[in-house]
Amino acid sequence: MNAKKIVIATLVFSVIGWSGAEFLPACFASAVGQAQVAGQPAVARRIGAIKAINGNAITLTPDSGPDVAVTVQPNARILRIAPGEKDLKNAAPVQLQDLQVGDRVRVRGQASADGASIAALEVIVIPHSDLQALHEQEQADWQKRGLGGLVSAVDPATGTITISVTSLGAKKEIAVHTSKSTVFRRYAPDSVKFDDAKSSTLQEIRPGDQLRARGDRSADGSALTAEEIVTGSFRNVAGLVNSVDASSGTITVQDLLSNKPVQVKITSESQLHKLPPEMALRIATRLKASMPPGTPGASSGSAPASGNGQQSAAQGGIRPSDGAMGGGMRQGGAPDFQQMLNRMPAVTIADLHKGDAVLIVTTQGTATGAGTAITLVSGVESILQAAPSGSQVMMLAPWSLGGAPTGDASQ
Repeated sequence: MNAKKIVIATLVFSVIGWSGAEFLPACFASAVGQAQVAGQPAVARRIGAIKAINGNAITLTPDSGPDVAVTVQPNARILRIAPGEKDLKNAAPVQLQDLQVGDRVRVRGQASADGASIAALEVIVIPHSDLQALHEQEQADWQKRGLGGLVSAVDPATGTITISVTSLGAKKEIAVHTSKSTVFRRYAPDSVKFDDAKSSTLQEIRPGDQLRARGDRSADGSALTAEEIVTGSFRNVAGLVNSVDASSGTITVQDLLSNKPVQVKITSESQLHKLPPEMALRIATRLKASMPPGTPGASSGSAPASGNGQQSAAQGGIRPSDGAMGGGMRQGGAPDFQQMLNRMPAVTIADLHKGDAVLIVTTQGTATGAGTAITLVSGVESILQAAPSGSQVMMLAPWSLGGAPTGDASQ
């Protein structure tokens, strides 16, 4: 998963409690009180990332609002803390020259009348390298203890969410148990970025939502006790490209599911990949084998063995040794389609043409705007031929949660 799409705000807000003025240790409160008693301007605080630094001048990009010009005063206190610290008792003094672009900081000082600049008396920093290391640890944990699926039921009384977990041709129901300590987040209606996800609640989750959860699985794999849950309402589109407008970053697709044209926005955050023909054929064969007898396109019998003696894809023969597909295999489990896609060749909107077959996961969009592509996969002609109605193709969903930590626990 692309590190740009990991929730940096989550890393900071959830592990250190920075959410504006909430993080106010007693020493800060005392300093504010003294300044106000003396009739001086109120102490201002800003939290964000260092965009540029030149000597004692810092350009700070806050979590909301325009950039702020920060001038670090000669007598300013500069402290470094690690992700996860709740107070400053373990903070270590650092020098101004130790700060780097990308570091997360909270500055405290006197703001100008228009709020565009601050004379900083204190700078608290979490180095970008520490955040990156934490991200990598969390990503590994999501891969080890995470799972994803479509919500089929929600029981607020017990705090249990039932999800349908799919892998190429296989499907099972898993109960996700929540508690008071479970962290809930939800995607913004028209954002493909995980760092736009907002704090949420169990009550906001609906059947049909895509969900990823991280936690401990039961011994039989039928349940998970969730530490963190991320949900969103997304749209699946499968069909042929009608038109491409690279200048406006939009494409129109004749959707097989709705039998209507669907406009989709392509942004720099959208992940576009093209499947190699052999991979698409393997997936198509597996889809045919998974269809109930009598379903149009269903396999009429056992698929023949492949020419090199390996078991066919329809018989579960997508193997770690199958070239580009290897990165998507879980030991003893089904292929992780999203991990496979991450290793497929990337393409751009300029590589798409009228008549191309595509599979897309998009945001729901707004009343006045088209949905934004999260993941688009081209080169899927054989897959759509295997499932001409498009319904079976949705067995591949959810492919992605738009940058949420990827990887499912072994199923």
